[in-house]
Amino acid sequence: MAGDRTQNHPVGAWARPVPFAAVWARAVAGRADEAFLVFETPAGSVARWSYGDFDEVVDRVAGTLVALGAGPGSAVHLALTNSPTFIAVWLAANRLGAWIVPSDPMGRTPELAGHIERTRPAVGLCAGVRAGIYRAAAAAAGRRDLPVIEIDEADTALGPFDAEPLAPSERPEPGLRERAAVMFTSGTTGRPKGVEVTQANYAFAGKVMAEAAGLAPDDRHLVVLPLFHANAQYYSFASAIWTGASVALMPAFSASGFLPAVARHSATCASLFAAPIRMILARGGPAEGARLRHCWYAQNIAADQYSTVAGWFGCRPRQLYGMTETIPAVLTDEAADPHHASMGRVSPGCSVDVQDADGHPVEPGMVGEVVVGGEPGITLFAGYLDAPDITAASFRDGWFCTGDRAVRDDTGRHYFDGRRSDVLKVSGENVSIVEVESTLSEHPAVLEAAVVGRPDEIRDEVPVAFVVAADASAPPSIDELHAWCEQRLAKAKRPAGITLIDELPRTSVGKIRKFLLAEQAAVESR
Repeated sequence: MAGDRTQNHPVGAWARPVPFAAVWARAVAGRADEAFLVFETPAGSVARWSYGDFDEVVDRVAGTLVALGAGPGSAVHLALTNSPTFIAVWLAANRLGAWIVPSDPMGRTPELAGHIERTRPAVGLCAGVRAGIYRAAAAAAGRRDLPVIEIDEADTALGPFDAEPLAPSERPEPGLRERAAVMFTSGTTGRPKGVEVTQANYAFAGKVMAEAAGLAPDDRHLVVLPLFHANAQYYSFASAIWTGASVALMPAFSASGFLPAVARHSATCASLFAAPIRMILARGGPAEGARLRHCWYAQNIAADQYSTVAGWFGCRPRQLYGMTETIPAVLTDEAADPHHASMGRVSPGCSVDVQDADGHPVEPGMVGEVVVGGEPGITLFAGYLDAPDITAASFRDGWFCTGDRAVRDDTGRHYFDGRRSDVLKVSGENVSIVEVESTLSEHPAVLEAAVVGRPDEIRDEVPVAFVVAADASAPPSIDELHAWCEQRLAKAKRPAGITLIDELPRTSVGKIRKFLLAEQAAVESR
């Protein structure tokens, strides 16, 4: 029966949806004197805030944002690395009924300009050391007048936020479906899609992930993944705030420093991708006092890698599966018996099926597409920014179509079986090959370009490009093409290799035979 194959945990069995601003307020009220945030600066100094202390920071940041023109319904753009400022601005925007737009802080001018142009923020924030690139992006987006707050990402006093703090009487009451963020994620088109995340979405992510991890108030997440991605926001911070637990925030990931940081900050929980785990295995090692109770990870690792890392971590890591659009990880492996190759079973409060191309559930052992059910704006993303047609096309009969394939066994375990052809997973980050192809094709000396994925032991896969010169007698140099990409694409999107070829292999109707290019890329990498 289809009902036996589709696992559902009705949301109605849970408490009613709440805005994320209310979740933060509840945590502050109940845990005012308890630890919320520990931040270790790049220099190694450590700052600490209780929930009550950080709430005062949030009001101060909110007051500054209001003074610069932000308010209910406004966008606040962030191009920041992991820092207390990022967290404070996120929570302050939520308190104001505004919404954040987090971008890759190392993004190049065209990428940042695209985000600014499409979201029209009231305020922008960037690091002072990268202000030139950021202000150029604002100008390219037609926003030379954009108020920009330049910060030192290691600043623990949050010095630039010196306006009168927002008074409790000035706080609006954001609604469930009010926009709380737009996060850009690569898709099957060249233009990244803006995923609309609501107040209720953040709260739902926190609740589901806290429940799945068995999180308690005395737990402490170690966050090393970048905050501009959904993982750190949904799986770590939102779940900690839902529970009243604490977070130790590191400025960046360090393979050799991960386990020492676990010990140093008495962390009990963490979240990683497969690629950072392999980096830890290659460059790190066990550290005295590092004993995690729980660790999420995304994407498969080998059985021997899993065994080693479990010994080093002190727990058996649990795989999960989710997307920015699905809000929480809709598949999570269970603590009692995790399997290194399985994405797990359906998370509490979520609804997942594996279907064929006609929308019918497939039998156990058969490959199908992972689809996710739920209520847009409450348990699923609200839609794609200014793209109702793309939003509608991403659903089929009420199910959100992920484009990822999986096999489900008789026990309800799910096993990943490939991803959509136009998106690569580079160290856990979605990279649109169409975006990379478009960037290369914009070079004046390039006629056309095709990009495929090449397996990589550390990053899972990397983009590699095949380029046809506009003038075969005067082709661009490989170094010139790499420099072109470096100026326009974030690091994960830059081709790991570029090959000049006379023509792209095509079918009789003109479609590029990319499997031949992928085979060539695999041979050239040996």
